[in-house]
Amino acid sequence: MKHLLRLLVAGVLSVVFTGAAHAYPTKPMRLVVGFSPGGSTDVTARILAERMSVAMGQQIIVDNRAGAGGNIGADLVAKSNPDGYTILMATTGVMAFNHYLYSKIPYNAERDFAPVTQIGALPLILVVPASLPAKSVKELVGLAKSQPGKYSFGSSGIGGTTHVTGELFKALAKIDIVHVPYKGSGQMMGDLMSGQVQIAFDQIASSIAHVKSGRLRALGITTAKRSSLLPDMPTIAEAGVPGYEAISWNGFAVPSGTPKAVISRLQQETQKAVAMPEIQEKLFGLGIEAIAGTPEQFAALIKSERAKWVPLLKKIGVEPQ
Repeated sequence: MKHLLRLLVAGVLSVVFTGAAHAYPTKPMRLVVGFSPGGSTDVTARILAERMSVAMGQQIIVDNRAGAGGNIGADLVAKSNPDGYTILMATTGVMAFNHYLYSKIPYNAERDFAPVTQIGALPLILVVPASLPAKSVKELVGLAKSQPGKYSFGSSGIGGTTHVTGELFKALAKIDIVHVPYKGSGQMMGDLMSGQVQIAFDQIASSIAHVKSGRLRALGITTAKRSSLLPDMPTIAEAGVPGYEAISWNGFAVPSGTPKAVISRLQQETQKAVAMPEIQEKLFGLGIEAIAGTPEQFAALIKSERAKWVPLLKKIGVEPQ
C-alpha cells in the first residue's frame, strides 16, 4: 500500500513539474550526509551546498545523520517525499555494498534512489601512528604477521569504504588484524593518533594535516597507479600488497519517483558548480578528483561498483553483520 501511494504521489508530482522545472525550488532544501561533520563527505557537501544555494535561489541545509555506515541518513532520504527537497550525499558504501554488509537494512539502494550525478572520486591513504615501528607497507605487514590479532584497524563505521578497504588489505596481505568501527572519521582519528588503534585507511583530507605534523605516518595510497594528488606516495600494490586497489566516490541521489525535471535541474546546477575552477580547487584540496556527469553515467558507475564489491567481499570472507 505504501509503495502504491508513493507511485501515485510521484505520478502527480511528475505532472506538476513537467515543463515547469524553472519553478523548482520554491523553498529550502535539505542535503543529508550520513556521516559526522568534518570528514571529506561532509566538507564536500558544504562546499556544494554553499555554491548551489546561490545558483538555485534557495538555501541548501546540510543535515548530518551519522551512523551505520551511512545507512541512517540513507534511510531518511529513501523515505522522504520524492519532490527534490531532500537530497542524499550518496557514497560508495550506501549505493554499492552496504546491502551486503548489513544483515538487516531498512532501504533498498537500487530500488529507493534515483542517481543525480557523481561529484568526485577519492583515493584513501594507509596511515599509522608515528609511534608504530613500521615505516613501510612491507614492514607493517611483517609486524602484523609477527603478532597475529594484536593490531587493529579503525574505520568511520561498518560498511563504509574505510571499512571494506581495510578488510581487503587484511585479506590480500594475509594478516590477522581486528576491525574497530567508529561513528565517524574524527573520533577514529583521535584514537589512531593516540595508538588505541594502529592502522587506518582514511580520506586524504581527514589525515594529511596529521601526516604533515608528524603525528601520523602515511605508507601508501589505494589507487592502482600513483595519484597526481600525492605523486611521491607509493601505491599499496607496489609497496607490498600486489593487486590492491580501492577508490571511494560520492554524488547526489534523490528518492525514487522524483520528477525527471527536478533531477535534471539538480544535475545541471551540480555540474555547473563542479566545473567552477574555485570549486575544483577546493575539492582537490580535499583529495577529490572532481567528476560530474549525467544521471545515467552515475547509475552505470553504481551498477559496476555493485558488481565489483559484493563478489569481492564474499570472496575475501567478509560476513554480513
